[in-house]
Amino acid sequence: SIDLEHDRTSRAGGDRIRCPLLVLWGDKGKIGKWFEPLAVWQRYAEQPVTGGAVPSGHYLAEEAPDAVLGHFDRFFA
Repeated sequence: SIDLEHDRTSRAGGDRIRCPLLVLWGDKGKIGKWFEPLAVWQRYAEQPVTGGAVPSGHYLAEEAPDAVLGHFDRFFA
């Protein structure tokens, strides 16, 4: 939909995320197996990208709230 169009326009224009970025993904899913999420997102960010896998499936906050909050605490410290 329109999001994909906006993403393509942003990438073509060289737009980058200008604030530190926290990237989390569920380690029971495929994202960490198929990609290197921190490296992927670093291509779109000017600031450091941090984060990691959370012991969960797709619903990180519901399945592993303590792990998500731990990442939040470190990121926002």
